[in-house]
Amino acid sequence: MLAEGGFFMSVVPPIRNLLRSQQQSGPASPVHVMDSGGRRRFSSRMRNSAVFSRRAILSLLGAILVLPLQAGDERPIEKDGPKEKAASNTLPTLWIAGDSTLKTNAPQRGWGQDLGTFFDPKKINVVNRAIGGRSSRNFFTEGRWKEIENALKPGDFVIIQFGHNDVGPLDARGKFRGSVKGIGEETEKVTKPDGSVEEVHSYGWYLREMARTAREKKAKVILCSPVPHKKFNREGKFVRDWAEWRGWVESCAKAEKAAYVDLAEIIATGYDKLDQATVEGFFADKGTHTNAEGSLFNAKAVITGLRAIPTSPLDPFLNEKGKVIR
Repeated sequence: MLAEGGFFMSVVPPIRNLLRSQQQSGPASPVHVMDSGGRRRFSSRMRNSAVFSRRAILSLLGAILVLPLQAGDERPIEKDGPKEKAASNTLPTLWIAGDSTLKTNAPQRGWGQDLGTFFDPKKINVVNRAIGGRSSRNFFTEGRWKEIENALKPGDFVIIQFGHNDVGPLDARGKFRGSVKGIGEETEKVTKPDGSVEEVHSYGWYLREMARTAREKKAKVILCSPVPHKKFNREGKFVRDWAEWRGWVESCAKAEKAAYVDLAEIIATGYDKLDQATVEGFFADKGTHTNAEGSLFNAKAVITGLRAIPTSPLDPFLNEKGKVIR
């Protein structure tokens, strides 16, 4: 792939220079001796040719500029690998549902891959079922939530965090994973490549449905706002995002009597205490996926959020490393 802006920087200047040269020089001068009528006809043809050339170039430039807008979502959808399972059927299990910001492949790393290091394996299982490229919508429609739901038992916990892949278009441009924005009951119908029609629900609908079915299995549910992207202003201050989405997650948690962890804000508050270079060192890409150091930072932020929940239901299962985090 070309570096960001590389293609445009290589194509636009020559086109711009050509347009300028046409403006400055005008039509080419005739070299043959002609009568006045011939000169008028020739000059007219040359003017038309120049106009056509300019229009063709502008049309080409317009097409080039539109290409990125028409291009599909390039974020990958990871294929299934071995799925984690509970080590003991007699212990409660903490299930994790989410996207690649919770579980991915090296050199990237998600916080769900480090969360278990803060719990006592003799007291609780930690099972990370997050997978890259999933939104609340396709995690649900692919049956991944159903697998967790079927495995839930009374006394289990489930942490749910989606959003990064919900933001895209609902159709093929977003790889059929975008959800209807908001938390309402509105739906939109999308036709799949095989001709089937999917009724797409809102982001909030999928979160509520997961929370509702988990509670029906007597499990405790924790909904998390999405982890923030890496973004700084000119003064080097960290810029928060997900403002609207954080509110949506909180509303869903209240509606379904689930716990809410504002992970986006907890992490951002932590970033505020660090310099820009340190925070940038937490990321393995432009600004979404963390590396091993960043995932550990985020996992600690999750523990901070879990311990702040009224009654702190997961506190009894923390190991010594987890107990020192506030």
